[in-house]
Amino acid sequence: MKKDNILYFTTIILAIFGSIMIYSSSYVWASYKFGNAFKYVINQGIFLIVGVVLMSLISRIKYKFYKDKANILLLGCFILLVLVLIPGIGVVRNGSRSWFGFGSFGLQPSELSKIGLVIFTARYLSKNDKEKKVTKNFVLPILGIIILFFGLIMLEPDFGTGMIIVCALIVLIFITGTNLSIFVKLGMVGLISIIALIIIAPYRLKRITSFLNPWSDPLGSGFQIIQSLYAIGPGGLLGYGFLNSRQKHFYLPEPQTDFIFSIISEEFGFLGIFIVTSLFLLIFYRCIKIAIETEDLFAKYLVFGLSFMLIFQTLLNLMVVVGMIPVTGVTLPFISYGGSSLLVSMTMVGIILNVSRKNVH
Repeated sequence: MKKDNILYFTTIILAIFGSIMIYSSSYVWASYKFGNAFKYVINQGIFLIVGVVLMSLISRIKYKFYKDKANILLLGCFILLVLVLIPGIGVVRNGSRSWFGFGSFGLQPSELSKIGLVIFTARYLSKNDKEKKVTKNFVLPILGIIILFFGLIMLEPDFGTGMIIVCALIVLIFITGTNLSIFVKLGMVGLISIIALIIIAPYRLKRITSFLNPWSDPLGSGFQIIQSLYAIGPGGLLGYGFLNSRQKHFYLPEPQTDFIFSIISEEFGFLGIFIVTSLFLLIFYRCIKIAIETEDLFAKYLVFGLSFMLIFQTLLNLMVVVGMIPVTGVTLPFISYGGSSLLVSMTMVGIILNVSRKNVH
């Protein structure tokens, strides 16, 4: 049967636009650092081609395959998360030992863990659906797995990815219809844990204070937020035009990554913001629609879980860019520079596309 072509082509359009914007936002820095203005866009272009092929191939793999291999996939993710923490195996980038290095390319096991955890959680929830009235027996076992993976990711440390995973999976458990009271308790525990994590890591506390008042340290912890707002503010209705961003000229650090949306805002203004957010909303709408219309319980939880991962990551990135929350280092799906993020995001869509083959409209 046919896949959801609206979801398929919207994803490709957004990823292509992302590659174009990676060139626009990075060519100044790439020329200075590497003597090659096309350095970043070439790398991303390779991953884009691989990503489209991968998404197309995965859309043909029956989703029940993941249900059968859930334990193996989760174990593989666990092993990779442990290995990346070992000096000499894991590579430190931007203060986090969260990468396996392959020349100029890198692989983040925390990104792969998003998929592995969603598959395992979806299988667990569908398999134990009758237990959901016994809230503790239903929630605590899977919550233990989630906390274990969160702990490993925090050892890197990668607070942003860890929060995306926890939030997405908690919401996934919530929509099963289990007792609401446990989520209130979990919320209180989570809030206390977040406060503790902030207190024990001075750099996180510094991010909080710079978020509340970036001008308290305009050349340090508040620098990125201030420069991001300088990019967004003057954009107006139509922006300065493609390639005409001012902030990418060594004001906004590495604008092709976490803060690429700032450059989009600066060059294309409100119109660009509207078009990009509309494409994201269309992707999310199609994903949620597929989940709602799917009768198979595992497939339903699988699509919901993958959708929540993409939605929370997008929201987290955009909230950082406009200064609503502290800097987290989370990329914008399909658009920011980063091979691991792009391939994992397109893999997620590929799995959702396979589910859509049964109920596409």
